[in-house]
Amino acid sequence: MCSIRQVTPFLRMLVATAVLVAAGAAAAAGLNQPGDHRVSLRHGGLEREFLVHVPRTLAPGAAVPLVLALHGGGGDMEHMARDDRYGLITKSDQAGFIAVFPNGFSRLRSGKIATWNAGNCCGAARDRNIDDVGFLRAVIAQVAAQAPVDRSRVFAIGMSNGGMMAYRLACEASDLLRGIMAVAGTDNTQTCSPARPVPVLHIHARNDDRVLFNGGAGAASRDPDLMTDFISVPATVAKWQRLNRTNAAATPILSVPGAICERYAGSAPVQLCVTETGAHSWPGGTKRRGEEPSQAIRANDVMWAFFFGVVSAL
Repeated sequence: MCSIRQVTPFLRMLVATAVLVAAGAAAAAGLNQPGDHRVSLRHGGLEREFLVHVPRTLAPGAAVPLVLALHGGGGDMEHMARDDRYGLITKSDQAGFIAVFPNGFSRLRSGKIATWNAGNCCGAARDRNIDDVGFLRAVIAQVAAQAPVDRSRVFAIGMSNGGMMAYRLACEASDLLRGIMAVAGTDNTQTCSPARPVPVLHIHARNDDRVLFNGGAGAASRDPDLMTDFISVPATVAKWQRLNRTNAAATPILSVPGAICERYAGSAPVQLCVTETGAHSWPGGTKRRGEEPSQAIRANDVMWAFFFGVVSAL
């Protein structure tokens, strides 16, 4: 039996291309089945990848929400999909939504150390002006074409640079999104004119040393690729209050030792949850960045309550 290495370069190219196309088609075709899937697509002249988790609780014929989960700068899709660190696979199975983990732009063939072009941040994706908005539009379209997605309940969430990318999607792809959640990542878009209001949930540690609560460069200034003066949390929240035309005064909705949440009500509410500790991390998770993540709240549970309790009820 002849291996790919034993055929001519031209045939090897044809065989390799056929294998990739077949694998991508097979993965896409299986997106209506519970389990984990790896999918590739070509966008903007680049081969991009994403992971899809279809919940085991998927009921035949049911259309379910889709949650786009965007990793932090320097991370990758596999890291964001690690259930022992972020718990999003478990939450997907519990709540019944399809979780999609796209990979940002990486200069490495492995896809590691990837970033998102979220405007003023971050890294090679920003510097090369990668069309990440277009890529994520294509991801949503491909999953929705192959899986039972409720297109009226598509959400984007992200950690750090991924949260910033979620804000850019809210600015430029509001036609697709029912809401976003940003954890430890403020709105650093260069322009923002959403076609319609987008509900926003923002979660941030008061002692975040990378994306400072009150703005500035933070610890990221030590890395030239990530250097930027991040917009503050208060300025981000005020911006989306203005864009969404929410109530001027916030209503306290949660107060527990180590965390508070308040909401600016309206047809597209803006909610801010602040933890006292945790630094640059995902509350309720296990990924340590300088110190242990806050356990005062769990980002996944707050997300569920906001997206599928508050927003879906509007």
